Amino acid sequence: MQYDYIIVGAGSGGCSLASRLADSCPDATIALIEAGPHTDRNMFVNMPTGVAAVVPFKLKTNYGYETEPQPGLAGRRGYQPRGRGFGGSSAINAMIYTRGHPLDYDEWAQLGCDGWGWPDVLQYFRRAEGNERGADAWHGADGPLTVSDLRFRNPFSQRFVQAALEAGHRPNNDFNGLDQEGIGFYQVTQRDGRRCSVARAYIYDRPRQNLHLIADATVLRVTFNGKRASGVEVVRGGRTETLEARAEVVLASGAFNSPQLLMCSGIGPAQHLQALGIPVLHDAPEVGQNLIDHIDFTINKRVRSIEPTGFSLRGIARMLPQFVTFTRHGRGMLSSNVAEAGGFLKSRPTLDRPDLQLHFCAALVDDHNRHMHWGHGYSLHTCVLRPKSRGTVTLASADARVAPLIDPRFLSDSRDLDLLVEGAHIARRILDAPSLALSGGKELYTSADQNDADLRQTIAEHADTIYHPVATCRMGPDERSVVDLKLRVRGVSGLRIVDASVMPTLIGGNTNAPTVMIGERAAEFIAAARRVGEPAAEGVTA
Repeated sequence: MQYDYIIVGAGSGGCSLASRLADSCPDATIALIEAGPHTDRNMFVNMPTGVAAVVPFKLKTNYGYETEPQPGLAGRRGYQPRGRGFGGSSAINAMIYTRGHPLDYDEWAQLGCDGWGWPDVLQYFRRAEGNERGADAWHGADGPLTVSDLRFRNPFSQRFVQAALEAGHRPNNDFNGLDQEGIGFYQVTQRDGRRCSVARAYIYDRPRQNLHLIADATVLRVTFNGKRASGVEVVRGGRTETLEARAEVVLASGAFNSPQLLMCSGIGPAQHLQALGIPVLHDAPEVGQNLIDHIDFTINKRVRSIEPTGFSLRGIARMLPQFVTFTRHGRGMLSSNVAEAGGFLKSRPTLDRPDLQLHFCAALVDDHNRHMHWGHGYSLHTCVLRPKSRGTVTLASADARVAPLIDPRFLSDSRDLDLLVEGAHIARRILDAPSLALSGGKELYTSADQNDADLRQTIAEHADTIYHPVATCRMGPDERSVVDLKLRVRGVSGLRIVDASVMPTLIGGNTNAPTVMIGERAAEFIAAARRVGEPAAEGVTA
């Protein structure tokens, strides 16, 4: 079959791009290909607390990757849940809507990414956003991605916010407004109390005749006519076929799978490709390099409470009436994203922006909720917002159906561990404030009298990702960058990348909203190229 555009991956970048491109180019045919299933009727996707069930396990909607053994994490393999299905990771994430700090994008511009500074990207954030609070200089109200306040707030989340204020931190009602610093409740990508994944926001709620959705189809490689992308080789229903693209192929498969597909298609470090028997189309040494991810450490505390409102094994008996409340009205405990509250803090007051982020969960969240505990409890997560450690994504096989080798090299730069220790101390001061301390309880792996040497060991034994991998197909103005400033893959034509892998650095916050922004921008780039017949790569013609 032939299409004008083929988009590989129906995640945050792919769905926003496909929707906007279909609208701006009504004469073009677009195929949006996803390896996983449709998610519009998946209860565990649409019910916000379903995040506790879909993240811990490798499912049809979760790749459930593991990393290579991490020396910085006591030799453990880290766990890397990634969305597999329409909506991508926005179908399994905690729905937290944050954009990062404005200075993060100004830093992109300082690195030579002209047109990607904060004044440039803000308009696309606002265009995407449908904030129930209304529009202002920072927010949009008419965009497809619904952003709302939580309909349910756990009493322990309220206590956390109060405890943080008691510990001397400022309140913040809008982490995406004038100032990011402070503690409060997150806004979430929910509509009517239900998850608003990018698939729901951009695809399901408004079908388009020129947009073809292809589920349960795994792309094996991009095909080329010379050095021009001509289509993709795909497996679906047990049959391998080639879909042709008259204009462009776009990879939107995320920080792990986009570099994997590039390498399987012959674009990547030549020596690595040759070792796997892959013909080298273009030697691109940085493909799969520069992996950056947020490293996170959690303090879990078990409590005996006369308010059994937390999420726990013991609370299962309460779920039937809560399920009725949720299905009828979109309210109650099941509309919670679990990670209801948190904030952005500075480890030193002289910093120009926060370097730590907190997520508070009214539940014991141990090893990504893969280790369940009986009883009530809560957890406070601390992550390093701009880690110095850099990792890689490489191929285990020339077959794209085999998981790539993911090596974040967590805590390989000692500065990340130093900051995580300081973040744990800041978190402890909040836990020791009256509003939480009065609940008593016992910590699972940590203790108030733990010295720094023991704390470092505990961090090595329990820290892991909080799910924000980026930069493996870095955007930049230099020839070594994988994509140029319009997201065109260097060295070939007719091929772009539109996902978090193109970020030149990791922003200080959750990465779903920034990836949607990238999709919004890419739609304009591609539509403009269609109007003027612009080549899809700098210095390369068909």
